[in-house]
Amino acid sequence: MNALKTALSVNLNKVALVRNTRHLGIPSLVRAASICLKAGAHGITVHPRPDARHIRGDDVPALSELVGHHPGTEFNIEGNPFHNLMEHVRRQRPQQCTFVPDSEGQFTSDHGWDFPADADRLRPLVQEARSLGVRVSLFMDPRPEMMAAARAVGADRVELYTESYARAWGTVRQDEVLRGFAEAARAAHDAGLGINAGHDLNRDNLADFLRAVPGVQEVSIGHALIADALELGYEATVKAYLACIDVAFA
Repeated sequence: MNALKTALSVNLNKVALVRNTRHLGIPSLVRAASICLKAGAHGITVHPRPDARHIRGDDVPALSELVGHHPGTEFNIEGNPFHNLMEHVRRQRPQQCTFVPDSEGQFTSDHGWDFPADADRLRPLVQEARSLGVRVSLFMDPRPEMMAAARAVGADRVELYTESYARAWGTVRQDEVLRGFAEAARAAHDAGLGINAGHDLNRDNLADFLRAVPGVQEVSIGHALIADALELGYEATVKAYLACIDVAFA
């Protein structure tokens, strides 16, 4: 396991979703991000989809500026590079961008990139983002055979899509599914890739995942974390997730 603990990036999409149901500007994304960062979160993630159902275009520079006032933290912008992601990457130059193969209007991210099918069209956009000084992570299913191909298009990291683990957690399939993720992580490491993870991770299943899957550098958590924050508040929730990470590395 890494000597360094896994970083926690807070995805604010669901805060924006609530805000967008009225025209009052509340809850404030900037305030939510500020509280989370002050509570110890290592970064902020947003996914500005073309339909602006949650994160809007003007949220991105405001959050980028805020993260810039917190040294040592990172801003991660995720989305489909063939839709609207690259315009944000070019303007904001975040520490990281995560390429996700969502279709327009897709309910939520539900699959990773496929190689060799996606290689030729991804390669120039990966190169462009890296030329801007932006780390590139590719959203990937936990398929070991895909990791070398992800590296070959120039990616710095992969984000392992963890919904299958979340569904298996607490069932007889948990250990089997975790072994698959561990194999994918080892293949990514062997290919020279860093490893992120995200989707449906929560306070119950996070520590088990990090214990079993080697080398996870960052988890991006949104839905469950914001749902917990409705009951506990942002500060207590961030600290609770950081405690889960501590448990995994104890």
